[in-house]
Amino acid sequence: MTTKRISPELFNKLVGLAALELTAEESAYLFEELNHQLTSVEALSQIPLPEGIEPSLHGLDCQGLPPRLDQWRPFPNPEAIITLAPETEDGMIAVPDVKGVK
Repeated sequence: MTTKRISPELFNKLVGLAALELTAEESAYLFEELNHQLTSVEALSQIPLPEGIEPSLHGLDCQGLPPRLDQWRPFPNPEAIITLAPETEDGMIAVPDVKGVK
């Protein structure tokens, strides 16, 4: 795997997609840090692994009970949540428009 540096154009596109407002100093710092992280990922990908090693998120064997099933259960009183909202419209929580998103 050969990792190229992120171009300034791609970085600026990512900053725009994330709707970040960065100073020139912050932008330069984050641009370099992102490229340092890519270099680190490339270095890690070069480590030889024995056959049959499966990827994991943490490298530890899970102990104890497995995670609970993700089952949807309706909230018994949704109106109680809606009344806490600063602004509602037609029984729903009203939120402001996000500027700059098309």
